[in-house]
Amino acid sequence: MGKTIQIGEFTGEIVEEKYNPLIKRKEIIVRIGHIGKSTPSRGLIRHEIARIYGVDANRVYVRMIKTEYGMSVSNAEIHIYDSSDRAKLFEPPHVIKRNEYASQSYQLEQMMKEQGMA
Repeated sequence: MGKTIQIGEFTGEIVEEKYNPLIKRKEIIVRIGHIGKSTPSRGLIRHEIARIYGVDANRVYVRMIKTEYGMSVSNAEIHIYDSSDRAKLFEPPHVIKRNEYASQSYQLEQMMKEQGMA
C-alpha cells in the first residue's frame, strides 16, 4: 500500500513513485477512488498533485487517466519535471496542450465557484 492523498473531494493512493535522473522527472502512478461520481478532471488532478508536492502546476503533466471498467477507480500516470523547460523537451505536444487546456478549465471553474456562479 502506498501513501494516501486527498485530491479534491476524492481519495487517492500513490501506487508507484520513482525519480528518473536521466530525464529529471518524477514518474508517479496514482489510484483514485470516485465512487458514485465521474472521473476526476485532468485539471483537478494536475493542480492537487502540484499542491501536494509543492511545485508549480506548469511542471506537472497528467499523461493518462484510465478508469477500470465497471469500477469507480481510475489510475493516473503523472510526470513532475524539475523545470517546465525540461517538460517541453520530453512531453509530446498533444499532452502539453491537454494539460494547458485542463488547467485553464480548472481555473475558470474555481473562479466561477468563488463568485457563486457554479
